[in-house]
Amino acid sequence: MAYTYRLAALIVLLSATGFSSAASVEHKLLKFNGTLSQGNISLNISLSVQKNINLNIVWYGNFKPIQRAVIVDFIRSLNSPAAAKGPSVESWWKTTEKYTGGASTIVLGKQLLLEDYPLGNSLKNPHLRALSGKLNGGGVGLITAVLTAKDVSVDRFCMNRCGTHGSESSSVDGGAYLWVGNSEKQCPGYCAWPFHQPLYGPQTPPLIAPNGDVGVDGVIINLATLLVNTVTNQEAVSTCTGMFGSGAYPGYPGRVLVDKTTGASYNALGLAGRKYLLPAMWDPQTSKCKTLV
Repeated sequence: MAYTYRLAALIVLLSATGFSSAASVEHKLLKFNGTLSQGNISLNISLSVQKNINLNIVWYGNFKPIQRAVIVDFIRSLNSPAAAKGPSVESWWKTTEKYTGGASTIVLGKQLLLEDYPLGNSLKNPHLRALSGKLNGGGVGLITAVLTAKDVSVDRFCMNRCGTHGSESSSVDGGAYLWVGNSEKQCPGYCAWPFHQPLYGPQTPPLIAPNGDVGVDGVIINLATLLVNTVTNQEAVSTCTGMFGSGAYPGYPGRVLVDKTTGASYNALGLAGRKYLLPAMWDPQTSKCKTLV
């Protein structure tokens, strides 16, 4: 199926900095399909890659520059040490090294801005796959993240999923994509918890989002989950859904750090002085969900 895009689309090419240039190795891509939801995970087979992974981003809809910066800084922080001491995004990502395939370096690739909603503001799965292929198609060692703005509805978004991932084509080496939606307007209690009161269960006070944006900080949680699940070829984060700090239990995210000035909750430091709240990850060596704090 062919899709038409307006010529107003702006392609921004960014050069990744701060990443080590690891020796080129063979990447292996397996066709997979998976769905992420808060509490209901359906995952088949994922992308198993080693060493450098290029991560492209398609921004669909209206994202403010500061929103894009928060997300891009998170990606850049995955393999770069934070300036301040403490638990970091980089140390969180290092747990993926314990999985088959070893260490992987996420390299920020190309970015495509589609601020004029060329496919409208109601998308279905074929649209997501088509959008992911707009940046030079697929290829081994490549993941394309499609991020949709808060006013874009996606099939089954907020019903039983907050994001999804799959292969860009039926080809074995056709590349991988993932999609995450900004749930600020549509279902923050479902896809941006614990920054909003949950739809069900104990109505405990929500945490203050570390970057002052409930929707974007929710995107970070779901993007982190899908990215790890894809790279490790396991439900490495989905297994630990709802856990962010020690002592977590259903309805309680756990003990996390609190910014003394803003009151915002976080558990990881990133580049540019950023703070993030990242989900627990399954540690295959200890057979436990590992939190940063």
